[in-house]
Amino acid sequence: MNLPNKLTILRIALVPLLLVMLYNINGLFLMSCLSAGMFLLISFTDMLDGKIARKYNLITDFGKFLDPLADKILVTSVMIAFIDMGYISSLAVIIIIIREFLVTSLRLVAASSNTVIAASKLGKIKTVIQMITLTVLFFYPQIILIPFGNIIINTFVWASVAITVISGADYVIKNKDAIKIN
Repeated sequence: MNLPNKLTILRIALVPLLLVMLYNINGLFLMSCLSAGMFLLISFTDMLDGKIARKYNLITDFGKFLDPLADKILVTSVMIAFIDMGYISSLAVIIIIIREFLVTSLRLVAASSNTVIAASKLGKIKTVIQMITLTVLFFYPQIILIPFGNIIINTFVWASVAITVISGADYVIKNKDAIKIN
């Protein structure tokens, strides 16, 4: 197994530790910083594995499939925790999760006919916006106390939902031939 794939597996393995940290924020700024730092470190491995894979020609079908899946595990786990903590609307998360399952299903159908659907540019932009939104949400206990804090939080969340829906539609449109049933 190559280094980029190991980094992707590490990203998945660190999610439970992040969730433990997240549930111990308890409104403390230091814990928000530590949890957000861990989230950013895990997210950084996403960028790092891709750069290493491209630079050293270590791109594999396994990596093309596992990398976006690792993103979904990270993002979905944190979002569900944020629902549980009352930081984010369950409707927003449901929309995002439906899109993630739709794209993952599209990838699985394509893979059954030996076609790999790699992450698109819009999909990568969606990931960055979601990561920024989630990082902001780690500081929910502090942001909610400032004037217009709720508006700031909701703007980030619904912008993330919008790009998620747009990128999902983009995947379906660009890959409709990969899912045609013979």
